[in-house]
Amino acid sequence: MAAPLIYISFPGTAREALGFYADIFGGELSLHSYEDFGRTDGPPNAVAHGVLDGVVALAGSDAPAGEKTVRLEGLMLSLLGTAEPAILHEWFDKLSVGGSAIDPLTPKPWGATDGQVTDHHGLRWLIGYEPEA
Repeated sequence: MAAPLIYISFPGTAREALGFYADIFGGELSLHSYEDFGRTDGPPNAVAHGVLDGVVALAGSDAPAGEKTVRLEGLMLSLLGTAEPAILHEWFDKLSVGGSAIDPLTPKPWGATDGQVTDHHGLRWLIGYEPEA
């Protein structure tokens, strides 16, 4: 069974945002414009559908006029244990650029290392790992 794929409606920034995530996480990015799909409810070069396929998978598009765009409350994208600690620290630092570190990626009293960051596109991330045995 496939895992759920996060699909984000961006406010005209899908190309930049999905490119930003591809630069951080790697993977293969495919973007299709409104024009590619024959859509006329937005600018021809707007993203009608984009997918980042890799260790971190995301999808999204530019929302048509009048539709709601990304706004997260009470939701985080969790990357707990998804890569080696050094990679997780790198991702945290890159996601923090232009965003805000809510809780630094540091060792916690319960033994794990984790932290939270909201990136400049409005996505909130929980990143961390367990201590090495």
